[in-house]
Amino acid sequence: MSYPRPTAEIERFARALPKTELHLHIEGSLEPELMMRLAERNAIALPYQDVDALRAAYSFGCLQDFLDLYYAGCDVLRTAEDFHDLTAAYLERAHADQVRHVELFFDPQSHTPRGVAFEAVLDGITSALDAGRRAHGITSEVIMCFLRHLDEEDAHATLELALPHRERIVGVGLDSSEKGHPPEKFTRVFTAAREAGFRTVAHAGEEGPAEYVRTALDQLGVSRVDHGNAALDDAELVARLAAERMPLTVCPLSNLALCVVEDLRAHPLRAMLDAGLCATIHSDDPAYFGGYVADNYVAMAGALGLGRDELVTLARNGIEASFATAERKAELERELDAFARR
Repeated sequence: MSYPRPTAEIERFARALPKTELHLHIEGSLEPELMMRLAERNAIALPYQDVDALRAAYSFGCLQDFLDLYYAGCDVLRTAEDFHDLTAAYLERAHADQVRHVELFFDPQSHTPRGVAFEAVLDGITSALDAGRRAHGITSEVIMCFLRHLDEEDAHATLELALPHRERIVGVGLDSSEKGHPPEKFTRVFTAAREAGFRTVAHAGEEGPAEYVRTALDQLGVSRVDHGNAALDDAELVARLAAERMPLTVCPLSNLALCVVEDLRAHPLRAMLDAGLCATIHSDDPAYFGGYVADNYVAMAGALGLGRDELVTLARNGIEASFATAERKAELERELDAFARR
């Protein structure tokens, strides 16, 4: 996939910019090389001869094409060590991309039916996050997602598994196939999650309509909308999102790979900024979509002609949208201000 590149100066600026990452599926950071190593470690046969053959399969015509491979890749993740190694590998890339704070998603329903213990998934992820903070100063939060193609009863059972680990999970989200699975399908479990003290976010308006964004707000009570592209089809909704400073966690290279947009030059990110929305940039499932968070910043700088001020605004929106503590947000703001002055 090709798109215009920014100037070398703007690319350096975009890559060096201190960032947050708020829309990152940890299972979606599984690079082919690591998938092959974990398959060998766990004696799992993959239907690919080598890394090149596996990487060649990373080409998608729609969200479901991607999900089919994504769930197949999850099968190599069996132990806490596997999840630790997966998360540690992501954090090394995040550190190189100048990520200062990350809030990652994980999908227990992709693992527990295979006999992988909920605790093994969470222990592996959080042990790596703890090591990442010590090694790189990256602060973090964990968000547990419900798979929307499954029923609400299954989501309730997953919420029950999470309750004893409330201190390690900041919130719950909603991901997977959007078409035919409106947010209101999960109203009761989201109500229960909020009552238990979890923050709530949800994927909406990626391949679903603007109405899904509205119902995520009204029925699920979300604090952030993941994606949200389709919201721009509804002027009244856009005005509401702007007035409420509702964050949208936008994933440009994901949108391109999954044919949500045909060309990054037509991506709605600039329109979001022009409308005063709290738009932010993230990588979604970077191993599958051809770029980590800095690559997404660079791609949008080139495709939309974003300058320094707009890139700083996007980074600042990410701090505002995060679930970091007030003290940590203030630290991140000071670092961003100092970077912008330099």
